[in-house]
Amino acid sequence: MRKFSFVLMLLALILTTSSCRQKATTTEKKFNTIAEIKKRGKLRILTLYSSTSYFLYKGQPMGYEYDLASKFAESIGVETEVIVAENVTKLTKLLREGNGDLIAYNMPITNIMKDSVLFCGHQYITHQVLVQQKNGKSPTLHDVTQLIDKEVTVINKTRYFQRLKNLNDELGGGIKINLIKKDTVTTEDLIEMVSDDDIAYTVADNNIANLNKTYFGNIDVNLAVSFPQRLSWMVQKENTTLASALNKWFANSVKTVAFKTLSKRYFEQSKRSQFIALPKISKGKISPYDDLFKKYAKEIGWDWRLLAAIAFIESKFDPSEISWSGAKGLMQLMPRTAAAVGIYGKEIYNPETNIRGAVNSIRIINRLYTNVSNKEEKQKFIIAAYNCGIGHIMDAQALAQKYGKSRTVWDNNVAHYIQLKSNPEFYSDRVCHYGYLRGSETTQYVNKVISTYKYYTSKTKK
Repeated sequence: MRKFSFVLMLLALILTTSSCRQKATTTEKKFNTIAEIKKRGKLRILTLYSSTSYFLYKGQPMGYEYDLASKFAESIGVETEVIVAENVTKLTKLLREGNGDLIAYNMPITNIMKDSVLFCGHQYITHQVLVQQKNGKSPTLHDVTQLIDKEVTVINKTRYFQRLKNLNDELGGGIKINLIKKDTVTTEDLIEMVSDDDIAYTVADNNIANLNKTYFGNIDVNLAVSFPQRLSWMVQKENTTLASALNKWFANSVKTVAFKTLSKRYFEQSKRSQFIALPKISKGKISPYDDLFKKYAKEIGWDWRLLAAIAFIESKFDPSEISWSGAKGLMQLMPRTAAAVGIYGKEIYNPETNIRGAVNSIRIINRLYTNVSNKEEKQKFIIAAYNCGIGHIMDAQALAQKYGKSRTVWDNNVAHYIQLKSNPEFYSDRVCHYGYLRGSETTQYVNKVISTYKYYTSKTKK
């Protein structure tokens, strides 16, 4: 009897152990196939904020990788849901945990990662380049050996510094590496400094360099200083149906006009604010639309010449103007902003409709700054929000407050933190919710509008 009881106990133990082992080796499915994504109606894309992947501009989501992912989602009949991670490590963690369907961000293709993910969809080859000015004070270099005895400025503890250090070793020394240790300086800041002749050379990834070339037409980014690196999107290892769908879509789309147009939009189309001298004012007339500016400025208690200054900086008074970002008309309304104030289709090109829409937008923005008592200060906040979107101004105000500055003063306070919103150190701060912004563009925009307004007030009557 005892022997029989012992056998039963042993059998039970074996069955229990077997069951536990079975449970341990069974992995819960943590991904959605292409059929399940279609049924859900949403493609969840994982990405990071950056100038090339995803950002918000005037309240509208943008970015090269985001736009590609959205077009793929549209092709399978679903909407796009964006999930932004804080860094690459968290990005891959979210994918593995099933909290997103794909990583729409350029990830390095490595043998180690191939064991746990499928690289698919958008594939891109990148390398680091020397950023230098065309025909500047410093000589334009055409070979890496010419870097000997030249000073190259990079940010400390970055992959650019590491590559420059390795290149210096490969050349036997001689490159003068100038390290920037401030955490408030970004690679894009250094590129602008090259454009302004403040520094001679810096290093950047070629996609970032090409994007910035659309802002600074006087830079040269042709000299490669590293070996090529393959980059790609990712899905979970087991999600072969989604990987196949992405590969097929990219293979069919890459040669289309729409695909090439999208690439040109971000990496070729000029985004520079061309300097155009303010026109001579004859008999107090600024533009053909002065009567409309006067009519609608009254609705918000503004000087009509301030509206005219915005229109000049936005479109040079061209009602047919379309910017690289898709803003349209005299006051450069984004389609989403126009729809929010009841303007659709070709109506956006009608000067009066466009001005009315801009004024309605300004009226909405104005309500958020009732705590800014100084009228001129309030106007700067409104102009800034009109340029980049309310969310980014809220982020900058939160940063200003965190670091002991005034959240109701623009110059040297909120404006300072708007400029820092191109830096991950700041836009990833917990007080921020709207991510990356090319903040220097916004501060320059405010200054241009105000200086144009002052010019108009000196030449015309209210």
